[in-house]
Amino acid sequence: MASAPPPILPVSSAGGGGAATASAPAISIPALRLFVARLSDSARRSLAHRRPWSELLDRTAFARPDSLSDAASRLRKNLAYFRVNYLALLAAALALSLLSHPFSLLLLLALLAAWAFLYLFRPADAPPLVLFRRPFSDREVLAGLVLITLLVVFLTSVGSLIVSALTVGAAIVCVHGAFRLPEDLFLDEQDPGGPAGGLLSFLGGAPAASGPAVRV
Repeated sequence: MASAPPPILPVSSAGGGGAATASAPAISIPALRLFVARLSDSARRSLAHRRPWSELLDRTAFARPDSLSDAASRLRKNLAYFRVNYLALLAAALALSLLSHPFSLLLLLALLAAWAFLYLFRPADAPPLVLFRRPFSDREVLAGLVLITLLVVFLTSVGSLIVSALTVGAAIVCVHGAFRLPEDLFLDEQDPGGPAGGLLSFLGGAPAASGPAVRV
């Protein structure tokens, strides 16, 4: 009779591996989906409060301000009325500036991906990151990400590109706000914390459930 083949024993690979033992950074998919959903919902609700672009670019409503105080007053009122449109202009200026410099755009995307995968969306129970057989705690990973961010922003063209784009966008907003006559704008309809608060509300927690008022 033919003898049965010997059982296959498990082989341990604890001795070798080197850099191959580096643990792949885990990411919490539900947390990422929740963040993206809340971000898109906040952006949608904020864009719903934007003013018509034809009203923003109405040439008949432009006039030279009489003084510096008049320009500041116009700018303050127009900022309160067109704030969502102005934010869209700043975002468009930043996007055009980054698209015209693909290398800086790739660096910025890689930096954002590193923050997302290595820190922001890592599960709390994920194993520590291991590189070259050395585990790194969350605090060390955060310090490394901050250092890399500072190096990318200040030692490459990314920082100057972002600053220049925001400066150009802010200059356009200031010139428009100073020359746009606000007399035909209905500022009473504005909620002081409405669209601006909704745009960043995805960073906070879920709204508390409303309950019956309790009288003391």
